[in-house]
Amino acid sequence: AVAGCGAGQYSQRLQLLRPKPPSSFVTSHKRGMMARLMLYFAILYDSSAMRVAVTGTTGRLGREAVQILAAKGIETRCLLRHAIDPSVRPSLEKDASSAEVARFLSVLPSVTMVEGDATSEKSCIDLLKGCDAVLALHGPVRPPPLQSLFRRLPEKDPLHSKSVNYEAVKNLINAARKSDTCKRIVRVTGKGEEPYSFFTVLINMLGNMAKAWNYEGEELLRGADDIDYTIVRPGVMTNESIDTSNRYALEDNGQGHLPVTAVTYSQIASLCVDCLDFPNTRRSTLTAMNTKQANAGEASYAPLLAKVRADTKQFPKTLLEQHKLAARRGAIKLTVFGAVFMAGVLSLVKTAFSFLGKISK
Repeated sequence: AVAGCGAGQYSQRLQLLRPKPPSSFVTSHKRGMMARLMLYFAILYDSSAMRVAVTGTTGRLGREAVQILAAKGIETRCLLRHAIDPSVRPSLEKDASSAEVARFLSVLPSVTMVEGDATSEKSCIDLLKGCDAVLALHGPVRPPPLQSLFRRLPEKDPLHSKSVNYEAVKNLINAARKSDTCKRIVRVTGKGEEPYSFFTVLINMLGNMAKAWNYEGEELLRGADDIDYTIVRPGVMTNESIDTSNRYALEDNGQGHLPVTAVTYSQIASLCVDCLDFPNTRRSTLTAMNTKQANAGEASYAPLLAKVRADTKQFPKTLLEQHKLAARRGAIKLTVFGAVFMAGVLSLVKTAFSFLGKISK
């Protein structure tokens, strides 16, 4: 038997060592000895001996990650804004409240809840005590569109995207630096290197500049030479049932060649956890999608992760001003469109009333 693997798990992982036809999902990387060595290391690596911290515990992504970690027997410390209410029924139903989800996760084996908030450095320091890695899966709550569009929420507010996507990442970096054990951060963000793309502009306009601050948070990690980061940029995450069999696709080095597709929360959660088994994923930026054609990808992330290499790309140090300019232009266009639309509606209403008035005469 191999340390950290049951017989079935060992047999399944051993299949990954067998050569497969060439794949283009991690471009510029050659299959061969290095990839198989990484897979061999993952088999030998006993991840159950780790202790992992999680932020964004009750979110769609966080709850999936906590369940995966618990199933693997990995001791997990979960950050939670509010204390567990024992009177609340545990639930993972689609309409379950955060309190019900937290209650469910709190009784899983090897799971400890830590009360605090990622926007507080002290909370992050408490969370990382004795941990080997942290999965930073937190994200901002979707604000009312008009509140974001007219910038009614101050950037210093704990609910603002700057606080959640940027300041919280800074807090985790500082907490890791003060930790004797935790120097590994896996952070889930999104594609944000194209400030003027339609969806980026839309999300920034309606989400308190969420894309912009996500990218600035990425750059904090890349600039921290003493921290081993892995940045995951997923496709459109969903809970809907989609066909993922032999469709797993991955790019490293922050490349954006893969078409944007739907991916499940469970897929990305498993990717984040699996990254901890592959030391070669340290200081890398990964794009995770599904292939559009059936059987055109891999059955899991393991063979793709084995080929990942550290970032060599020169990422822009900041894109904040470009994001803000694009969002301002988008807001102006939206305002003009809205004004023209309303003028058209009023004109039609006026014409209709005029027509009805002539008929009545």
